[in-house]
Amino acid sequence: MSEGEDLSLSVGIIGAGLIGCKRAHEIVQNRGSRLIAVTDQDNARAQALAGQFGVELIGGWQELLGRTDIDAVVVATTHNSLAPIAEAALRAGKHVLCEKPLAMTVEQAQRLVHAAAENGKKLKTGFNHRHHPAVWRAREVFGEGQIGRLMFLRGRYGHGGRLGYDKEWRADPAISGGGELIDQAIHLLDLYRWFAGEFKDMYAVLPTAFWKMRVEDNVFCTMRGSDGVVATLHASWTQWKNLFSFEIYGDTGYLIVDGLGGSYGRERLVIGKRPPQFGVPQEEVIEFPPGDVSWAHEWQEFVCAIQENRRCLADGTDGLQALRLVAAAYESSRQGTVIQLRSSGEAGQTELGR
Repeated sequence: MSEGEDLSLSVGIIGAGLIGCKRAHEIVQNRGSRLIAVTDQDNARAQALAGQFGVELIGGWQELLGRTDIDAVVVATTHNSLAPIAEAALRAGKHVLCEKPLAMTVEQAQRLVHAAAENGKKLKTGFNHRHHPAVWRAREVFGEGQIGRLMFLRGRYGHGGRLGYDKEWRADPAISGGGELIDQAIHLLDLYRWFAGEFKDMYAVLPTAFWKMRVEDNVFCTMRGSDGVVATLHASWTQWKNLFSFEIYGDTGYLIVDGLGGSYGRERLVIGKRPPQFGVPQEEVIEFPPGDVSWAHEWQEFVCAIQENRRCLADGTDGLQALRLVAAAYESSRQGTVIQLRSSGEAGQTELGR
């Protein structure tokens, strides 16, 4: 933390796009942090963000990392720059919140986790979906054992893109590292791990069904855990109407999260209880207020983890493990096989159906 009377976390933002702007808003609203400076390779964009919040505009990320008055940085760049900048920040003695997917490869993510440990700094992966109130409450209900033994998870997530989407940076694998799998599907993969733990095998089909691009626009995955839990996932850039649906089924009940607010519809949680004698389940429906508070709650978690010197929720290791599932999905799609994930996280493969 900064020395002197002001013990708030001083923060710099690298990347002044949509997500960088969201982060800036939450940093200045949080009583435990203050925004010091911003930078972006697009100087006009950085200047606009700096002007909006009355903070310093810095010419490049290397200069920002050299500032001794900055305790933590948010890395909100395109995917190809995330890991190199985040690693440099950790080695410069900064705490880091790095947007998902954290890195372009498993190896890059491993380097980040090691750099955080070696330098005694916090590394958080930007998995804000854990902090949506319906998801958060579902995790509490699940942790209390209200739906019994977990049997399976099912998720759908998607949007329809926009005119010219196939010309944007996400369609260029050299910049994005992949398509819908590391855009929206990785959020579901992280949520699956949060509820079910690690998975032992993966089968994935990753077609490009509509958009004229070199990355996948649809993701179909089936995973199985060592305890027999099965998870299925469909994420899509051809959903046309925005959709988020996350279902958790136990042997005595179920949880269904629908919506993320905004264009994804009002966020709500259905808590279903199977009667002992079967029949129609009893349901409690909780609707949450409009608006997206996940960014505020995630930032608060990061600040508290630093202040309390504890592990972050959705830290670098969680990002690494999600990327291992991503790597297994890409390998499965290429080979047309089930990919086995060993305890070390390394991927092996077996013939489909074995």
